[in-house]
Amino acid sequence: MRFDARAAKLLQPQTHMTIDGSPGLRLEASATRKSWIYRYKSPISGLMKQTKIGAWPNMSVAAAITEWEKLRELRDAGIEPGGDKRKTSADMVPQTSRYTVEQVCRAYLVGHVEVSRKSKGAAEIARMFRTMLDDVKDLDASSVTRSQAFDLLESHRSRPVQAQKLRAELGAAWDYALDAGRLPDTTPNWWRQILRGKLRSTGKTIAGERVGSVKRVLSDAEVGELIRWLPNFSDLLSDALTLYFWTGTRGGEIVAMEGAEIADEPDGLWWTIPKAKTKNARRDRATDLRVPLIGRAEAIVRKRKSHFGDRYLFPVGFDGHSPQNTIQTQVYYHQPYSNTRPKMRRPRLTVSHWTPHDIRRTVRTMLAAMDCRDDVAEAVLGHVQPGVKGVYNRHSYDKQRREWLTKLSAHLETLASTGAAS
Repeated sequence: MRFDARAAKLLQPQTHMTIDGSPGLRLEASATRKSWIYRYKSPISGLMKQTKIGAWPNMSVAAAITEWEKLRELRDAGIEPGGDKRKTSADMVPQTSRYTVEQVCRAYLVGHVEVSRKSKGAAEIARMFRTMLDDVKDLDASSVTRSQAFDLLESHRSRPVQAQKLRAELGAAWDYALDAGRLPDTTPNWWRQILRGKLRSTGKTIAGERVGSVKRVLSDAEVGELIRWLPNFSDLLSDALTLYFWTGTRGGEIVAMEGAEIADEPDGLWWTIPKAKTKNARRDRATDLRVPLIGRAEAIVRKRKSHFGDRYLFPVGFDGHSPQNTIQTQVYYHQPYSNTRPKMRRPRLTVSHWTPHDIRRTVRTMLAAMDCRDDVAEAVLGHVQPGVKGVYNRHSYDKQRREWLTKLSAHLETLASTGAAS
């Protein structure tokens, strides 16, 4: 499992937790303490043995993994890791042991990424490290050359966005290892220096045609046609896309909506999104996002809350919610150029070349066209105001949000009815 400090704190005596990617490493709880333990098969006797590495939380999970790797190298070399209790695990490391690129990345992933980022982002970085480092993962991290770093990133140039992300995360992983003293101070961090600003996206390709990086905004006619087309989707998808239009919120916020976040207030129905569930979760000036539910948004949320109560309103499984990429995937599946499962018949969108996030951009453009002030429109979308304005302007904008989403709802209904009878 991924290391969860809260779960570790609640670990009951005589129980333990394991760490993904580190077989044999476990955190065991006794009545008085929690200790990092390495369980292994003795290279001498073949019996299962264990040795204590350190105590948590004095020893972090990243430090425990580093020590576990050293002990595992001893075992693999035929040496009993717990053979000399007078020596520390560091004393027992062979002089030829190396701190590899893979080890640098694993320590950074467990010690920093999984602690400070959301699960989705941490899983993506783990995937990159698992699938994109084959050429260098076994190299000694302190001896990686400039040309080797260049060759790795160059090999992924066909996917420039992925290459750019890999470059940034490797640079951060090297910084983490240097700060922790696990690499010599003289080790160069080539990832911070090579190909800076040279890995740029050339835009997406649809049906073999490069469409570039143009940000799509739907026209009024397209919005009306698309709203009328929504019932061709499943109920889940139609409801989620309607909420995109009527609230301007992010897809990740919509699919994670819970009935407990919905409340009837004197001026109408409100959805209060906890700051921790927003994209601004780590920004000091961010707050919970207040979203008035008006028109079709109110009807959808009341319907779903009547079915699911205080739980997730877009549920999947027993206690989870639909992933955001489900919406993206299903929209693409219904595009006229989609070749996904080509033999399966399905209704094809009459408004094409758009993504769910383009609806959010369209809502922002509509608000501007309706003469909504920029600060109010930004508040509706849940953007934190930049610079000095953001520091001093702490107005909640609840009244303005309701006013302008009411106007937006009326405008959307007008677009949806235009051409419906023709």
